[in-house]
Amino acid sequence: MEKELNTMLRIGDEAPAFKAITTEGEISFPEDFEGKWVIFFSHPSDFTSVCTSELLTFGHSACEFEALNCQLIGLSIDSIPSHMAWLHTMEKMNYKGMNNIEFHFPLIADLSMNIAQAYGMLHPGESTTQAVRTVYFIDPHNIIRAIIYYPMALGRNFDELKRVLIGLQTIDKFEVALPADWHPGDDVIVPAPKSMEEIDKKKKDPEEATTCYDWFLCTKPLPQEKIVKALKK
Repeated sequence: MEKELNTMLRIGDEAPAFKAITTEGEISFPEDFEGKWVIFFSHPSDFTSVCTSELLTFGHSACEFEALNCQLIGLSIDSIPSHMAWLHTMEKMNYKGMNNIEFHFPLIADLSMNIAQAYGMLHPGESTTQAVRTVYFIDPHNIIRAIIYYPMALGRNFDELKRVLIGLQTIDKFEVALPADWHPGDDVIVPAPKSMEEIDKKKKDPEEATTCYDWFLCTKPLPQEKIVKALKK
């Protein structure tokens, strides 16, 4: 049991397949989400304060993720009746200006804990019966591209979740790397030029306008509007 609880997936791994009963009916992953990015997240428990603040924010932000061709999937070790009652309660709440929220993404009832175990969502140091706040970013090829863990008492940063998703999509679309604290519209990292001639050529190209701080760190502009246009669903 301890080995199962400590199962940890890694970046670059294929996301494990599963079938699950959810608030949106039965789903088969990854078949039902072919061609989409997926943010697969877990929360410790329904009807708890931090989780409520998070689910309200997920519900409020769902359209933004959908516009980026990204499907949300949630999970906790609670039953479908508990999930449905909790979601119905939240639909009536007004939290930080978020109200009348409708939840249209699936929330998995993982009473067996099989999926939570397969995805390493159970951390014995926190709990053996509740999932920590895990976030998996899974690309359209069903490959895990990033993983973030939060402890039970700390809510997620949703600006960071969006930044990571847009960053991963930008990396794939434009074949670049992204520096520390990057946000859409900031300069991106490009492969270092192989010669002074190439540096001069890139400097003269308005599309490139390469800046080299040293031979191993070169950047170029990538306007936010270009990213938005390229990533728009």
